[in-house]
Amino acid sequence: MKIKVINPNTTSSMTEKIGAIARSVANPETEIIACNPNMGPVSIEGHYDEALSIVGILDEIRKGETECIDGYVIACFGDPGLLAARELTKAPVIGIAEAAMHAASLIATSFSIVTTLSRTKIIARHLVDNYGMSHLCRQIRAIDLPVLSLEADSEIKNIILEECHQALAEDECGAIILGCSGMADLTTQISAQLGIPVIDGVSAAVKFVEALVGLQLSTSKTGDLAYPIAKPYMGILSSFECDR
Repeated sequence: MKIKVINPNTTSSMTEKIGAIARSVANPETEIIACNPNMGPVSIEGHYDEALSIVGILDEIRKGETECIDGYVIACFGDPGLLAARELTKAPVIGIAEAAMHAASLIATSFSIVTTLSRTKIIARHLVDNYGMSHLCRQIRAIDLPVLSLEADSEIKNIILEECHQALAEDECGAIILGCSGMADLTTQISAQLGIPVIDGVSAAVKFVEALVGLQLSTSKTGDLAYPIAKPYMGILSSFECDR
């Protein structure tokens, strides 16, 4: 089985971290291909960044269709371009926010999310609502530090840990979701210190893809997830024209 894990930003050090986490949980026979687009923002911290990252994500999906990829993970907590990606392939495509929330719902009756910047909390809230998780989500918290500080500042781990302590003490949550793929390496440490499940969406998404492929379940091509309608695309997007 080959799973392509796409970091939608262009920061290669974060891609390497995401790939290492994905490989640590994948089955031995699963090949993890971690990648990032060669175009787009260096970090994704708002609607504008998300919108511009989607073209790069779709390009990686298109490449994957020629690489015999069995499933895909979109490794950004905003799940940018998720439904568009599903239109391009029959292989399962899982977003890490979607995976983390569904995993939390299976092991707890409530969860809180700890993310990076406060401005992204509304994006997370929209996802909570769209995924039908509003009744489970106690709180969405932010440490108010930029995504790339996760790559550069070793002290940030203590800040995240403290926010998770606050979530446990104040929110009465049964689990905590780390709301950024750059936090993926912290789950074991934080869970051990807090004594509750701490969920990283990268790991959860990889295991969900493995399960779907194992069950021989593919993305529906009936209705809105059918392959894109063939039509001309103009200007710099002309190469994205679909010919199905």
